[in-house]
Amino acid sequence: MLTACWSVKGGSGTTVVTAALLLGATAAGRHAVAADFEGDLAVALGLSEPAGPGVLDWLAAGADVPHDALARIAHDTQHGITLIPRGTDTGASVHADADAGRRLAKAVRSVRTGGPVIVDCGRAASPAAQAFVAAADRSLLVLRPCYLALQRANSAPRPTAVVLVGDRRRHLTARDVEAILGVPVAAEIGWDEKIAHAVDQGLLRQAVPRQLLQAMRTVAA
Repeated sequence: MLTACWSVKGGSGTTVVTAALLLGATAAGRHAVAADFEGDLAVALGLSEPAGPGVLDWLAAGADVPHDALARIAHDTQHGITLIPRGTDTGASVHADADAGRRLAKAVRSVRTGGPVIVDCGRAASPAAQAFVAAADRSLLVLRPCYLALQRANSAPRPTAVVLVGDRRRHLTARDVEAILGVPVAAEIGWDEKIAHAVDQGLLRQAVPRQLLQAMRTVAA
């Protein structure tokens, strides 16, 4: 299954949600494929950022890129994760169209390990990114409950579900979000000092905070 984690605003938490889903899969003994549109996933997982080409280079290569090219640039780690890095943004990738996004979804699926394929799409603003999200088997919108984010989400691709990242300063509830967007909130992640510390210190892989792990088990179910 291809799961796309994405947002309509930067800083919403897509990388943390993606990393937690991957770590939950590996903790259950499953080998997972990770693809990174943003460039922060390896660091969040406590891994070294692979050198060489990645997702953006694949997009920039155009429609003539070989079907197995993405598998060739994937990196197997020692922690049960095959990582396809962001790569080098040459500028050409920003002009990739919706068809390129759909082809990328197909290519990511072809990097098979028998486990889930989970992608950090970050802020899915380009036509290629939005088409990739729409082509995924499951689309998880990572959202902070604020009016501006909800307004943008209403004009974005319709997600399968929402992962709501709580904020003490916000007053909108999961029920409000469901009523406005018309899709279920699959999990809520409240503000937790342990999560913030684990992310800031690069310790997620060593010890996923209980609240985050429980929320992701709900999403993965």
